[in-house]
Amino acid sequence: MGVSEVRTRFAPSPTGYLHVGGARTALFNWLFAKHHGGKFILRIEDTDRERSKEEYLKDILEGLLWLGLKWDEGPYFQSERMEIYRQYAFRLLEEGKAYRCYCTPEELEEMRKKALQEGRKPKYDGRCRERKEPLNRPFAIRFKAPQEGVTVVEDLLRGKVIFKNEELDDLIILRSDGTPTYNFSVVVDDVSMGITHVIRGDDHLNNTPKQLLLYEALGFEPPKFAHVPLILGSDRTRLSKRHGATALNAYKEMGFLPEAMVNYLARLGWSFGDQEIFSLQELIEKFSLDNVSLSPAVFDMEKLLWLNSHYLKTLPSEEIAKRLLPFLEKLGIKVQLDQTLKEIVKTLQPRSRTLKEMAEQATFYFVKPSSYDEEGAKKFFTSQGIAFLEAFLKDLKNLQPFTPSTLEEIFRKVSTSVGIKTREAGQAIRLSLTGKTVSPGLFEIMQILGKDECVERIQRAVEWAKKKDVS
Repeated sequence: MGVSEVRTRFAPSPTGYLHVGGARTALFNWLFAKHHGGKFILRIEDTDRERSKEEYLKDILEGLLWLGLKWDEGPYFQSERMEIYRQYAFRLLEEGKAYRCYCTPEELEEMRKKALQEGRKPKYDGRCRERKEPLNRPFAIRFKAPQEGVTVVEDLLRGKVIFKNEELDDLIILRSDGTPTYNFSVVVDDVSMGITHVIRGDDHLNNTPKQLLLYEALGFEPPKFAHVPLILGSDRTRLSKRHGATALNAYKEMGFLPEAMVNYLARLGWSFGDQEIFSLQELIEKFSLDNVSLSPAVFDMEKLLWLNSHYLKTLPSEEIAKRLLPFLEKLGIKVQLDQTLKEIVKTLQPRSRTLKEMAEQATFYFVKPSSYDEEGAKKFFTSQGIAFLEAFLKDLKNLQPFTPSTLEEIFRKVSTSVGIKTREAGQAIRLSLTGKTVSPGLFEIMQILGKDECVERIQRAVEWAKKKDVS
């Protein structure tokens, strides 16, 4: 590892699904590392054995890969590194920088209550701090924090943030069961993994002075820290489930594209002039902490939908067709990735905001309408509308060649001879073919459906309208 190599990390706990806040943290770390030609390390903080689950781990890994954030090292698992944490904790104990604490949970609770009653901040009262003789019973290891002076966090975004040491606690670094606490394991990991920059949510800022004191006690150079403001919901409170989906995977299932999601997450709290659209390569080139805002970003679903529709329009139709297949399958439509599907996608790219929406809009291409829009049927399956459809059918059956231009030619000729407005004539055909009054261009969809299918669908619609006598 070169001395100057930038090394960042993303360190999720597999106690829940990867949410958009975590995904943005991962993205900022990944972009920072890539911008500087460095490495992005993935570490799984799974010391909470009860709440850590395999399904959450799988979700985190899949989510990162879906976004294109491939890690350079890892995943490392804290659960496999317990011996390392113990060695460092006992080293501090031997050096007199930590001490054995024999206090029971009941004593600690009593201490907390007393401090609150006296209007003090609840913290450990130091009763085991100067104990000389070890007792023959279980103990935790507490860090001997300085009790006066200040600890200064040099934050890359905020500048100097000063914490009074008297406010800090003699935190437990190793529990009596031999497991490390969060603040201690993070420091040991970041040291042993050579992490140079820690970019994380500003909800971690209060942990940083504790971690800096641990780096100092262990004799290690701390990484540089940048604490990014959290993402807020539309009501400017911390983003949570009440604002809608927060799990990254939910957006994948809704039919959002990873390109749009990456672009959107990058712009949540970071900017580059007025530019809105960024490819991953552009983000790598332009990302810098200088342009990260200190104001919290607000998650805006409309903006995400706008970005997603942009990528749906601009990505190659073959690529969109490939990604559309599982969404069609969920609707019970199994098709091949062929030229027809690509042509179908081309007609829907300008009008869809998500892949799910596109699949729903594509349904009529594969499934004949079994019913017709009620309002539309009343309005367009009139006696004149049916007369037009019957006349149009005669010409359609004999039409050669079957192209958008020849279709338009007979459409105009027949609507003139029947004396129907072209809009009403067009809607009568559209309703016959799709069951709806809104669809892509009429002659485009007719060409994709093919002559025989168009004839059959229009005949069915005429029979249906006559039976219903909607006119």
